[in-house]
Order: sequence, then C-alpha cells, then structure tokens
Amino acid sequence: MSLIWSPNNSKNSNFFNFQTFLKTNYKKSFLNYEQMHDWSINNPNEFWLAITEFFEVEFTKGYKNVFIKGVPFYKSVWFQDSKLSYSRHLLRHAKKGETALIYKNEKDKLLNISWNSLLQRSKEIRSELIKNNILEGDVVVGYLLNHPDTIASFIAVNSLGAIWSCCSPDFGVESIINRFDQLNPKVLLAHDSYLYNGKYFDQTEKISKLENQLTSLEKTIVFTPDFKSWNLNSDYWIDFDMNPVDFNHPIWVLFSSGTTGKPKAITHGTGGILIEQYKSLSLHQNISNEDRFFWNTTTGWMMWNYALGSLLCGAKLCLYDGAANFPDIGVQWRFAKEAKINHFGNGSPLFIASMKQNTKDVNETALKNLKTIGATGSPLSEDAFLWLQSKLPKTQIISLSGGTDVCSAFIGGCPTLPVYSGYLQCKMLGAAIEAWDENKNSVVNQTGELVITKPLPSMPIFFWNDGNFENYHSSYFEKNKGVWTHGDWIYISSEKGILMQGRSDATLNRNGIRIGTSEIYTVLDQITEIKDSLIIDITMQNSSKLVLFTSTNKTLDNEIKTKIKNAIKSKCSPRHVPNLIFSVSEIPYTISGKKMEIPIKKIVNGQKIDQAISKGAMKNPECLKEYIDIRNQYLKSPDQ
Repeated sequence: MSLIWSPNNSKNSNFFNFQTFLKTNYKKSFLNYEQMHDWSINNPNEFWLAITEFFEVEFTKGYKNVFIKGVPFYKSVWFQDSKLSYSRHLLRHAKKGETALIYKNEKDKLLNISWNSLLQRSKEIRSELIKNNILEGDVVVGYLLNHPDTIASFIAVNSLGAIWSCCSPDFGVESIINRFDQLNPKVLLAHDSYLYNGKYFDQTEKISKLENQLTSLEKTIVFTPDFKSWNLNSDYWIDFDMNPVDFNHPIWVLFSSGTTGKPKAITHGTGGILIEQYKSLSLHQNISNEDRFFWNTTTGWMMWNYALGSLLCGAKLCLYDGAANFPDIGVQWRFAKEAKINHFGNGSPLFIASMKQNTKDVNETALKNLKTIGATGSPLSEDAFLWLQSKLPKTQIISLSGGTDVCSAFIGGCPTLPVYSGYLQCKMLGAAIEAWDENKNSVVNQTGELVITKPLPSMPIFFWNDGNFENYHSSYFEKNKGVWTHGDWIYISSEKGILMQGRSDATLNRNGIRIGTSEIYTVLDQITEIKDSLIIDITMQNSSKLVLFTSTNKTLDNEIKTKIKNAIKSKCSPRHVPNLIFSVSEIPYTISGKKMEIPIKKIVNGQKIDQAISKGAMKNPECLKEYIDIRNQYLKSPDQ
C-alpha cells in the first residue's frame, strides 16, 4: 500500500476554515486529525453545536439541550425541542438566473436548469399537493427518474413538512408495493416513461398497478420526462414559504436492499440529516460554493439523498439519467468533461471496469476540473486507486463507507490528510468507529468487526411501523448490547487509514483463518481475464467449500483457473483458494450496486429462490437461472 496523494494547499479547504473557527470561537487547537476526531466523539454537545454555528444553521425555534444521551442510541435526543426547515437551507444559495442543476440523459444534449425554472416547477408541484390536502406528516412517494422533476418534487414535499420516499423505475411493481405499502402514502408522483440502455420503457401499466394496490393513495401525479411542463427560460422569481418542523421530524424514509425479505423502512430525522450532510459534504469532501457535484445514482439509493445535500454547500448538482455503461464505459467520464464536474462520485465497479478497459476518457486533460473522485457501494481495490491516481495525479480519491442506515458515510476522506492506495482516509468527525475482536476488545492493526460506540444524529429515528423498536434493536444492537454493530469487517491502520474487508456475514473462515471477501476481489481485479467475481462459502457433502463465480473476457479454461488459484494462494492465503470455479455471464447485484453474496449463498445451499431473494430488488435478476443451474448440476448435496 503506497502513498499516492498528499494535500497541496489544505489551507484553502473548508476543513481548515472549520479548524480556524474552532480555534477562534472555542479556543480549540489540535496537533493532528486524530486529536480533533477524539474531541468530536468525546464532546458531542460541543462538537455538534460548533457544526450548527459554523454552518449558520437557522433554528426557527431554539433548542433546550444540544444532546441527551439515550440507552440504546435511538433514545438519544438532539437539539431538544428545536424547529428548522431543511429546504430553507437547501435554497440558501439560490440566485435569480443562475444554474441550479445540470442534467443529461442517454439521448439529449446537456441541459442547464436555472434556479428560476426549478423553483417555478417546484411551486407548481407544491400547489398540486396543497390542492390534495397534503399536510405536515403526510407521506408522498415517488416512482421517479434521476431527473430535475424529482428535485423539484422533493423541495415541494419538504416545504410542506410532508415525508418523502422514492424508488427508481428499475424496481418491479412487487418491490415497490413491499416498500410503499408500509407507509400508507397519500400521493404518488411518477414518470410515465424512461430511457435506459438505449431503449424506451412505458411505465403506464406499472403506475396503474400501483394505484390499484396502494389503497391509501388519494392522488397520482404523472410527469413526462421531456420538460414540456417546464418553463426552462423563466425569469420569474418565486419565494417559498417553508414549514419548519421539529428537529426529529421525519424527512424521508429509505429502504434496506430487501434482497431477502421485506425491506426495512429506515426513517431519518430532518435536523440530524441536515447537520450530518453539512459536515460530511462540506468538511470531508470539501464541496464549496459554485462547485459542480455529481454522484451516479438512482432515486432509490441513499446516494441520491446524499447528493441532494450538495445544494446545501452552494454546489450545482449534476444529474445523469441512464445506464452507467451505455453505449460504453466512458459515457459518464465524458459527461464529467462536458459538465465541467469538480466532484465525481460513482460505485466502485465503474472505476474497476474503467481500469480494466484502460478507458481513454479518463485523462488529466479531459477532466481538468476534477478535484475529487468519490467511490462507494463496495471497496475500491488498491489497483483501481493506483490506476485512477496515475491518470488523474492532482485529484484526491475519496473512498467512502456508510450506508442507508445513516444516509451518509462514517468513514471517508479529508482534504488535509494523505491518501494511501486501498485505504479510506479516516473515521469521520463525530463518528466513534472501532474494530472489535471476538472478545469485544477494540483493536488496531488487525481485522475486527465494525462497531459504532456512540450515537450519531443521522442514525434512524425509527423504523416505520416498528413502534416498540424491536426490528431496529435486532438490526443493530442485538449482537453487541448497547453498541451499534454495522455488519462489516474493517482493518484500522495506525498509520494509513482504514481498510474495508467485506460484510461480516459473508466472511470466509477456513480452519480459523478469517478473511473478508473484498481481499479476494482485490486480488481477482488484477487478473485481466476476469471482468467480475463473487465468492461464497457453502456446505457440501458435510464439508465447507469455497465456490468462486467469475465472468470473464475469454473462456474460463484451466490456465485461467490456475492463475486465479495461484494469485489467491500467494496474495491472500493458501487456505482460501477456491475449491470450485464456475463461469457465469453476470454477477448478481442489488439495484444500489452491491454484490449479492448472502442471497446467492442461500440459493446454492438449497433455499428456494423466492425465500432467498426478492428479484425486484435486483439489478439483473435474469442472471439467477445460471446459478440455479450450476447448483442443480454441480453443487447439490445428497441431503438437498
């Protein structure tokens, strides 16, 4: 693992400005980042108050106490009895005639959306919601594209104090019902069609099914994605009335992947999200006024909500609607060039695929505006770090880890710290992250289970329809009493940062030697013949076997299999060489871009497909047949 980037002029960063603010206003000086982080987690009252003051958070009603610790965490209280408006802060940087959004789809030319046009559109949607008696606390759901309509809709919903939830059109009807039916929504917002992989898809039949099955609906508002309802040349300025809400009032409901059972309806509070996004996006990713921010996402992934927060920082939000690799893997890089993007975020698979194809669109000349690259969804391999940095030597690579549970990251970047290949730079301020061994001891320089030992304001305020917090408690606090257990293996280095080592429930344990799946993938990513891979541990004929599925650029022959085994043997562990290797056309992913290790493991071990996986939550459900065929032909134990 090598040093690949060092801060050039960190005094120009938001992080440095915050340090100066703390020195001036709180008489706090720190020798290094570790000291500052320790202060942030040990003094939550002081730290989070400083965040609100630095970012000039407007409370329409003042707070009694900054923080009252609860046991378990979900009983904690932040900024007691205060009120505020998320949208009021979102629109702080709105200026007449200036660009708010930059939009592109697979077909049309890049489009600049002014604040005038965005607010006018939002006001129109707001008026429709008011006509349909949408009030504070009502739920409005969206079946929407990554489109300016969706941004306008969120502003409209949030301005009324209503609660937002959204899924993208690639979700099937059953998956949408499994999510939205939990919320009893009053209004559905939907796009009637979408373009993906060069093909148009009509949504009218799906919308009709949703209307019939979501019995709580009182109104459906249908949009066309062609901007015919927009005044793109508007010079009319609209001032919004914002309905302030309690600090812990629900802002939105996000859903767990739902690949195995009914998705959890994870509900976040308005104030917690607001101050977390200011901290994460401004301090850790260094997003500033007039920057152009992009994260490739759909509206059903928490990264859409996270990207929305870039508007809080005064950035212009860039939206791309379409397939990440159509017509080729370079399409989003070309969008970055055309839109002059400063902060480019994507799932790790795009960066790995770009590396394997040595995409010509990734070069310093074309991407001269890039300040940071953000990667999430799965660990970014060391080779991908090195390749990206060689192509873009001035750009800071920020690998992030967090998730839907906190609608943010708790491990990520910092503009004042160096970057080592393969490592996430730091525990983010306010996040009490530790690696625990099997005896629940905090460890450094060895692999342990990721736990969060103190509350964060953006942790869920509750799960919808979980009045006694049973589901909430079992999801995070059952394994380690009183401590949030996230379900990941991590390695905290005393010098270089943090390595993410895969899901703890997908860990490969061979005769007491435990290894995270990400370590295997890092090695396999270096083999040019392999496009993608998935490894699982199964029980077969009363013994444990490692099974590797690979998609390859050429026929999987004995030569490639030998190369795979030798690479894992030498770079990981001889005990973790796969017993069986199979060729598949695709690796199964969730819609949010995560490999589906556990569901595939369940299927291969004999569980019925409808019990193991919700196809509607998958990006590529058609690929499952291959895995079932392989199971039935090669992996079926006598007792199955």
